Parts: sequence; C-alpha cells; structure tokens
Amino acid sequence: MCGRFTFYTPPETLIARFFPDGLDIDTHVEASYNIPPGTAISMIRMSMNGQPILVKSLWGFRPAWATDKAPAPINARAETVATSRYFQEAFAHHRCLIPANGWYEWLQTGHGKEPHYVTPVDPDQTPAIFFAGIWTPREGDETSTCAIITEPACDTLKHIHDRQPVVLDPDCLTGWLDSSTTSREAIRATTHRLPMEQLREYRVSDAVNSPRHDSDDLIKPRGEQAS
Repeated sequence: MCGRFTFYTPPETLIARFFPDGLDIDTHVEASYNIPPGTAISMIRMSMNGQPILVKSLWGFRPAWATDKAPAPINARAETVATSRYFQEAFAHHRCLIPANGWYEWLQTGHGKEPHYVTPVDPDQTPAIFFAGIWTPREGDETSTCAIITEPACDTLKHIHDRQPVVLDPDCLTGWLDSSTTSREAIRATTHRLPMEQLREYRVSDAVNSPRHDSDDLIKPRGEQAS
C-alpha cells in the first residue's frame, strides 16, 4: 500500500529532468518528509490547454456524486481501478501523477511494526519518482481529491508489505496523463513501471510513526539521526 510518503524535489528540477516541454506550476511546494492521508498533496494532471500542471489535491478520493459520508480511500487497487464504479471514470479520464522521493512501509515483527523507507538508489540520477494516481473534481468548488494506485509488491519489497504504489517509468509520464487514451488495454500498453532495482529500502526511525514529525532526519537510516 502507500499510506505515508515524502516529496521535497523543487519544481524546477521536475521541469528540467522530467518535463522538458513544460510543466505549469499552480501551487507552492514545500518540502515534506512525512505526508499523511487526508492532506493536500502535490499532484500533476493535464490542464484544459493540454499542458501538464502541478496543483494541490486532497489525498482521499471521493467522486463528486458520492455523499459526504462515502469512503475517501487513499489507494485504489490496480486490479480493479478500471472496473470499479467508484474509480472507473477517473481511471479513464482523470489520471494523474503523484510526485515523491520515496514512501514508508511498516514491517510487522514480534516487537511491533518497524518503519522502512523505499527510495531511489541514486537520487542524483532519479531526483523524484512518480506514483500512478487518479483524481476527481469536487462539486461546487475548484479543488479535487485523489488516490494512489497500488499493486502487489515486487519480490524485493514483499517481505515488508504485500502491496506497493505503482511507480511509473519516466518515459511514460506524458502518456499516463493523456486523457485521449481511455480504454484499459490502451492505457496498459503505454504504461511502464520503474525498474525496481533502481529502488532500495532500509529501516528508519520510529519517529515517522507520528505525522507531527516532519524533518529530513526521518529518511536517514535508523541510528544516523541527529541527537
């Protein structure tokens, strides 16, 4: 799954490295090392003029037709996102990218849950990663809600958790955003995962368990945090 992640790459780095044809910026981006559900997160979607745009969206998906008491899931399963009544419209027409630098997973042990961090092996080569996501407008205002698509964990991560976010290869970012591609088969044909050997995981401090903590100490291997 994906229930907590980080994002601290400056927008100008995203543009230079991943969006050479342009990325409109419609929000202020602050570095965050402990992003919890239910908050406004950075999201990249296609604008009305056909240009990728970085905006804020509430992390917790609820279609405009759903009542306020309806669920607001933070994740959508890749196996059913194209067919679920709750998600299928967004999957066909409102796909998005959730930029990140890594995400946290908790390993269940005999002593409780241990937080681990998954992030690029070489952050200079991979200054950001992108989760596949879906978004939906909220009726009556200009905001939106979104969810991260998840899939079964790869072999190198499934010992921590049985699911992980869908991490897209940089070569298919624009294709994923293209709203003219609507069928499940066509979307799958243009979607590629980032090779998992480009990611690593390691144990981090229990301080990440509380969303009140938000500093770069959280992403350091356990034992390397500042005292």
